[in-house]
Amino acid sequence: MNSNLYLVKHFRENKKQNDGDSESGLKRIHALTIQANYELRIDLEDFENSTSFAQYGSFGVGLFSVDPDEDGYPLSIADYSGTAGDSLLKHNGMKFTTKDKDNDHSENNCASFYHGAWWYRNCHMSNLNGQYLRGQHSSYADGIEWYSWTGLQYSLKFTEMKIRPTCEQNE
Repeated sequence: MNSNLYLVKHFRENKKQNDGDSESGLKRIHALTIQANYELRIDLEDFENSTSFAQYGSFGVGLFSVDPDEDGYPLSIADYSGTAGDSLLKHNGMKFTTKDKDNDHSENNCASFYHGAWWYRNCHMSNLNGQYLRGQHSSYADGIEWYSWTGLQYSLKFTEMKIRPTCEQNE
């Protein structure tokens, strides 16, 4: 399978099979990203059909973990470029937090408080697994958010995370 489509295809299949079981998806992404150096591209679209993207030259999940499940699948991310602004680098090194696994640095469980699951710190600048709130909303930071592009009270219409091996490995 074309590796730059792997992440998108896997999440769609995983959602159907496991009703959003993030641990299964994290295990697969970890297994893939420890095999080579990967880059990440995140495509975003708002309800006015404007688009933007964030690209990271380095991406991995649990790269330095002996037991990534026990370690919380920490995010490794670097080298931002793009048009959306960087709303992910703050999350670098963070463990993945879900409602039943509180791995963030906040007094509250960010996944419960902001209705998502993500590599939260205290709590987030992006929340791509937040609620689908259809654009501008009155609640705070609990939608599908990318702060540097649309702020924390605008839930995006579409997001897509894609990975592929870095160019050095393709040559």
